Amino acid sequence: QARLVESGGGSVQAGGSLRLSCEASADVSRLDNMAWFRQAAGKEREAVAGAHPETSGTNYYYYADSVKGRFTASKDNAKNTLYLQMDSLKPDDTAMYYCAAHGSWFTKSFVFWGQGTPVTVSS
Repeated sequence: QARLVESGGGSVQAGGSLRLSCEASADVSRLDNMAWFRQAAGKEREAVAGAHPETSGTNYYYYADSVKGRFTASKDNAKNTLYLQMDSLKPDDTAMYYCAAHGSWFTKSFVFWGQGTPVTVSS
């Protein structure tokens, strides 16, 4: 059973930064697409950022409009770990953040999901 383990969540004041990590088990191919989603209380799940591995060994990243310029995704293919650097955080960024793998950024459908890590941004 593939496992995704998120870490790095916490509480921060508006304008602050956090870095999330998602370590994928060996069952998750290093060639799989991965992504970060978030779900705030009472709201639908939202795709935040995605990583698409290319044949060159690099990754192409996608971002939701709401986080462009503030969040930066990166992936260490050797460690099979996806990161999300979140800067200039806003109270609206408060949510449970989930890592996902083996799916499509375009359909927002992924097979494997982590348990989530909470992010709270206070004003």
